[in-house]
Order: sequence, then structure tokens, then C-alpha cells
Amino acid sequence: MVKDKKGQALVEYLLIIAVISVIVVSVVKLLGGYLTDSMTKTSCSLVDKVYVEGDKPGEGKCVDKE
Repeated sequence: MVKDKKGQALVEYLLIIAVISVIVVSVVKLLGGYLTDSMTKTSCSLVDKVYVEGDKPGEGKCVDKE
């Protein structure tokens, strides 16, 4: 009978962290373009430019006002 289960707990915590990391990376990969567009849109308003949407998420850009 093994009395020291600290190693087992450590492995369980590492597995939980690994699963959470995979989920976070997947969500960022799926929503990354939308997050980029959101930040670009905000930065356009800060520098007094107009945001133009791109063909795909993440391809938006700032252009000068006419």
C-alpha cells in the first residue's frame, strides 16, 4: 500500500492544467480574428481613423477619413 500520494495529486493537477490549456488555445484560435478586429476597431477610433472590415475576420484595417 502506497502512503505517499503527493505525486499522484501533482499528476492530476498537471492533467487538468493541460486540458484547460488546450481548451483556451482552441477558443483563441476560433475567435482570434474577431478579437483582432475588435482591437483594430478600438485603435482606429483612438487615432481618428475609420475602420474598414476585411473579407475575413482579422483582416480589418484603419484608413484615413476623407
